[in-house]
Amino acid sequence: MVDRADLELSIRKQCELLSLNRSLFYYKPAGESSLNLELMRMIDEIHLLDPSLGSPRMRETLCRLGYGVSVNRIERLMRIMGIRASYPLPKTSNKNADHHLFPYLLKGLKIVRPCQVWCADITYIPVEDGFFYLVAIMDCYSRYILAWELSNSMETQFCLDALSTAVNNSKPEIFNTDQGSQFTSHRFIEALTAKQIQPSQDGKGRFIDNIFIERLWRSLKYEEVYAYCYSDGQAAYKGIRKWINRYNQIRPHQSLNYYTPEEVHFGLPKKQITLPEYRKFFL
Repeated sequence: MVDRADLELSIRKQCELLSLNRSLFYYKPAGESSLNLELMRMIDEIHLLDPSLGSPRMRETLCRLGYGVSVNRIERLMRIMGIRASYPLPKTSNKNADHHLFPYLLKGLKIVRPCQVWCADITYIPVEDGFFYLVAIMDCYSRYILAWELSNSMETQFCLDALSTAVNNSKPEIFNTDQGSQFTSHRFIEALTAKQIQPSQDGKGRFIDNIFIERLWRSLKYEEVYAYCYSDGQAAYKGIRKWINRYNQIRPHQSLNYYTPEEVHFGLPKKQITLPEYRKFFL
């Protein structure tokens, strides 16, 4: 609401009219310390290896690795990263009246074709001086990544942007997510129901309910993110884009009878590729 370009009203006068302390206008939040960024990177990898660790056991594990930090710090960092232990927590039946919560629809369901079920999730992406969040939307049958977005915040909009891209040419019958606030928000649920898509949500703390995309995060991080240690968001975007292109187009999956996700999703035969064409996916 404060306009720096206003020639008639100074910033001081604008702040007075808005009953806003001028120091708040100039305030720039401090980023996480180098130690916290290092801890977040460690927490991320440990969580991939053992999703059952809550903040107390995560803190104990980090202490054994030489990081003497408090459980309060670990709890705060895990909250920033959107990481939770996989076991059910107390009072999980208490629902937020402001959020839409839906039952888990995949139990006992046989997924037998593309666009029957899509799933989505958010993960933490470390860079040299900070971190970003990555959302991806996957077709559960073909493992094809339909859309993804990178953001420096956990706001709902980047999830809506990914959804908009994904439904541009097709839509699923069921869309499965966890109970993260981005996916239970009114805006996200309305975007699904407007397309006649049934929302489905995991049980709270049950990462196994969305196992397909959890496996994707493991592959992405060990093959790409941890290997290249991105300097900034631009480097992260380029690296993730190349990896997802490889994943979709040339990476054969044993569970797909060694077809690629793209071939299964679009019903294509196994394609022949030359070595120079293959090399381009890595350069």
